[in-house]
Amino acid sequence: MLYPEIEHIQPEMQKWRRHLHQHPETAFTEFNTAEFIKHKLIDWNIEVHDGIAETGLVGIIHKGDSEKKIALRADMDALPIQEQNPFDYKSVNKGKMHACGHDGHSAMLLGAANYLAHYGAFNGTVYLIFQPAEESRGGAKAMIDAGLFERFPAQAVYGMHNFPEIPTGHFAVKSGPLMASFDGFEIILQGHATHAAMPHLGNDVILAAAQIITQLQSIVSRNVNPNDPAVVSITQIHGGNTWNAIPESVMLRGTFRCFNNATQKLIMDKITQISSATAQCFSVNAQVNFNPENPGYPVTENHPNETQHALAAAQAVVGSDNIVLNPEPSLGAEDFAFMLKEKPGCYLWLGNGSSSGDCLLHNPHYDFNDDILAIGASYWVKLVEQQLAS
Repeated sequence: MLYPEIEHIQPEMQKWRRHLHQHPETAFTEFNTAEFIKHKLIDWNIEVHDGIAETGLVGIIHKGDSEKKIALRADMDALPIQEQNPFDYKSVNKGKMHACGHDGHSAMLLGAANYLAHYGAFNGTVYLIFQPAEESRGGAKAMIDAGLFERFPAQAVYGMHNFPEIPTGHFAVKSGPLMASFDGFEIILQGHATHAAMPHLGNDVILAAAQIITQLQSIVSRNVNPNDPAVVSITQIHGGNTWNAIPESVMLRGTFRCFNNATQKLIMDKITQISSATAQCFSVNAQVNFNPENPGYPVTENHPNETQHALAAAQAVVGSDNIVLNPEPSLGAEDFAFMLKEKPGCYLWLGNGSSSGDCLLHNPHYDFNDDILAIGASYWVKLVEQQLAS
């Protein structure tokens, strides 16, 4: 059941969401986004601490005399994607877009904050975490390293993400691994440049790179247990600048995902082994670097008790028939995993459905479904009122 007071502010939540959508900011540059959120919280007399890991902020709502404390987290950052939607609230920031729904996540937590500040019936403390840089930059880890849980000692932490492949208004949740680990890698090949008409006078790093790309696809198909999901993908190739010269260097970049530490180590070892051995065959040098720019993400693994708490709140909002139990884990990654390493908690999915936002995430035509704003905000409130019951 939705909270009537939250349904009443649905039009306001939509305005907030669309404002954030129109003014996206990428990792660690969410200054205007943070200011917008900060002023909303202050308007509702919520205590705010900002500037955590550059642009992160935490709102605090305390009621009663209980020592119980929980944290709710929403991500704020956009992606470096050029939006291709035609509507009037499309991004005005060139090359930046809310293509993952973080605008909606922030709006839902703002909606919950508004209700909890004015009507919330609970006994304890709620920390509202608005996090920067979820998209491959590890903003959760940056906030933790900046003392997040020392300053705001939550006993449990909860997260939520929209999911277009789940029907509108349904929740999906399970204990254990829900999203995969994330690691990036780069392979730098160095050879001897030569004229394209005289390849025998140099070392062809382009040919070596092509062979390495092909061989890397054997890692999952021939080394990883078929019952253990994993993926290795090359996503960038940089090398050469003219038609008629074989360059002296090529750089490959990519990512791999899996669900356990043993598989993660196996993939790392195989990437190194294949790159070095193949490079040797072509008389070039190979240097392999893992997570050269961004931190790798651990597996997003939900804790059993907190999963039951999240499930109970979701059922109270949408009913048991609208819960997807034990969904198939995603090989996508989520830096909320860092928070789950520090505190018990649960991360669930809220169906974005087949509506105006029915594109897959990270698509230039994606848009968050405003019809689920009140559902997500009601879930947050129900979770707080159940876990911090008077």
